[in-house]
Amino acid sequence: MATPRDLDPRAALRGGLPDRYLTPDDIAEMFEVPLETVYQWRKKRTGPPGFRIGKHLRYDPADVRAYVDQCKHADATAA
Repeated sequence: MATPRDLDPRAALRGGLPDRYLTPDDIAEMFEVPLETVYQWRKKRTGPPGFRIGKHLRYDPADVRAYVDQCKHADATAA
């Protein structure tokens, strides 16, 4: 049985990421790391790039996808 996600052609372009900005909790869940790790990545500028909307930290799904692709490419060239 097809789900709405299967029928949405944009889902393939997004790689399964949502059509909304992600929260730090989303990032922690996605990468299966503690929330504090996400904040440390932000502080050290080592994780996916985030931005502030007022006092709220958000992540663009396209930036997160690019970060993952960059990590995969760096890992492949290091091997």
